[in-house]
Amino acid sequence: MLRLMKRSWRYLTAALTGKFNEHADPKVQLEQAIAESQEQHRRLKEQAANVIANQKQTELRLNRTMEELEKVNRSARQAVLMAAEAEQAGDTAKLNDYTAAAESFANRLIVLEGEVETLKELHLQSSQAVDQAKAAVAQNGSALQKRLAERQRLMSQLDQAKMQEQMNTAMASLSETVGGDVPSLAEVQSKIEARYAKAKGMAELNSDSVESRMLEVEQAAMQGEARNRLSQIRAQLGLEAPEPGSAGEVGTGGGSSSS
Repeated sequence: MLRLMKRSWRYLTAALTGKFNEHADPKVQLEQAIAESQEQHRRLKEQAANVIANQKQTELRLNRTMEELEKVNRSARQAVLMAAEAEQAGDTAKLNDYTAAAESFANRLIVLEGEVETLKELHLQSSQAVDQAKAAVAQNGSALQKRLAERQRLMSQLDQAKMQEQMNTAMASLSETVGGDVPSLAEVQSKIEARYAKAKGMAELNSDSVESRMLEVEQAAMQGEARNRLSQIRAQLGLEAPEPGSAGEVGTGGGSSSS
């Protein structure tokens, strides 16, 4: 029973996830993925900063311990010298005091030398950890830059896909009727072509009728008369000789000038 419930839960989760992915906006999902990558890079940088901080603290402790070691070493040497002088002077009390001080400094030297060795080892390990952390940050930063560039490419591709889908929808609607009472573009085109063909046919019939021939004769006569009139005007202006039989029509202007 328990196994069946687990399988049913996994099936339901997968089904809901599939439905969600099917209806989710790809642009939003892409931004979520990039935001998660940026947050991961931020956490990695924070961890690397902690590693570097630990290395710096170890280095500071090592430097302080080495300075103290040098100081205690000088003090131990000085105590030994002063104990030797007291021994030469025969001062037993000072000899005992300086000898005790020198022994204390020597014990402190042993402790500090152990601390220095430990800190050196820790500093070496922390330096290696710092190098690894920096390399991880650099590698993850490079991967993040690639994801950002890929996001830009995918965004552009997504916009192109949306425009193509809109274009496909518009092109599909051109070959479909808008509604039952509205003709399609192809039907309207057929009607216009039919009217145009009928009009052209009527024009051809009219051009072959007697009335059209009479109209052509009248237009030809009018054009001939216009040409004669232009010829007379040019003759009056001395631009050309008048045509035979047209001088009397030009008339009175020529006769008055000869008298």
